[in-house]
Amino acid sequence: MSNKPASAATSITAQEPIDHSIELGHGNSPAAWTCVAIMLIGTIVGCIAFVLGESATILFWIGVAIIAVGIVAGFAMKAAGYGVGGSKLKNTGH
Repeated sequence: MSNKPASAATSITAQEPIDHSIELGHGNSPAAWTCVAIMLIGTIVGCIAFVLGESATILFWIGVAIIAVGIVAGFAMKAAGYGVGGSKLKNTGH
């Protein structure tokens, strides 16, 4: 537990300045979009199962499995060169 009073101001000037000129990419790639799309479908299936109640337990687990497939598909596509900075996405000048 800290000995500082709750009203003690913290210094924001001690932080390093943020360089906004660096391109982050934000995962904007076919691998990321495919991963998110498949996981979204799995989430929708799981939500539908959750609303249906106990009778749809298997449907819920199918939704969980679809989410897992999305994660695997995203990593597989990234490994195949479709991720951010991947070999399949580089512009060759043609």
